[in-house]
Amino acid sequence: MIGAIKLSDSQTSENATKMLRHQKNNMRKIFLRIIMVSLGAIIMALGLELFLVPNHIMDGGIVGVSIITSHLLNLPLGIFIFILNLPFIFLGYKQIGKTFALSTGLGITVLSSATLALHNLHPFTEDTLLATVFGGMILGVGVGIVIRYGGSLDGTEILAILFNSKTPFSVGEIIMFFNIIIFTVAGFIFTWEQAMYSIIAYYIAYKMIDIVIQGLEESKSVYIISDEIDEIGQTIMDRLGRGVTFLHGEGAYTGNDKKVIFTVITRLEESKLKSIVADIDDNAFLAIGNIAEVKGGRFKKKDIH
Repeated sequence: MIGAIKLSDSQTSENATKMLRHQKNNMRKIFLRIIMVSLGAIIMALGLELFLVPNHIMDGGIVGVSIITSHLLNLPLGIFIFILNLPFIFLGYKQIGKTFALSTGLGITVLSSATLALHNLHPFTEDTLLATVFGGMILGVGVGIVIRYGGSLDGTEILAILFNSKTPFSVGEIIMFFNIIIFTVAGFIFTWEQAMYSIIAYYIAYKMIDIVIQGLEESKSVYIISDEIDEIGQTIMDRLGRGVTFLHGEGAYTGNDKKVIFTVITRLEESKLKSIVADIDDNAFLAIGNIAEVKGGRFKKKDIH
């Protein structure tokens, strides 16, 4: 009986320790999210107020609408970014979730405040091409950081998700259609040349968002079918330091058993892997696809001696 009581006390203490550790981890994640979402919003504000907006170069989405409204009414951009995004924060809370809505609300509040603070500063450059390229890059970095940490800086995505459930169009198609309208309006309000520069800036920002979210070492899944599968697998482990998994398959036409290699590599290792496979079996079947995220297992690269 005494032993049982002691065991129960020990289990209670262990559970309390685990709960405390879990709470600390959650607080750390929340703090990191607040810092990174705020940082991303400030970076986006720098891209807008020091590069794009002074040169009449547009962004897409609600921010683009805010830029047009700000220009027409001759009022600071930050006011309209905050006001026009408020309904979408509420919709995001209802449709997507509390965490996303709070992160988005924080990001938009910091973005609008930062653009207000930077509004009267002299632009970093008045060269339209430089403003387009570097403004788009800075914008993409800021937005990418915010998205990576669970937030958003524009209500267009939320609007697209709502329309997606009621129309045959994808979220990406809806956002693209919305932005086409914005850039067309920008062409009438500013010039068609500025509208074309705006499309270039938007494309650069889009690519930078991908790099920030996925990283330069974007993960890729690889499937390999070959008659030299054992040698290929061993060489991948030896030369790339990546673990491989053998899957068992069956040819639909021949009915023969086939061993299939599955492994995960980074984008920077793709060329080397192709070379390894080609050197061993030039007729091997090779399929490579992008992966949004990799967790757990033994993805971490082993040391190669």
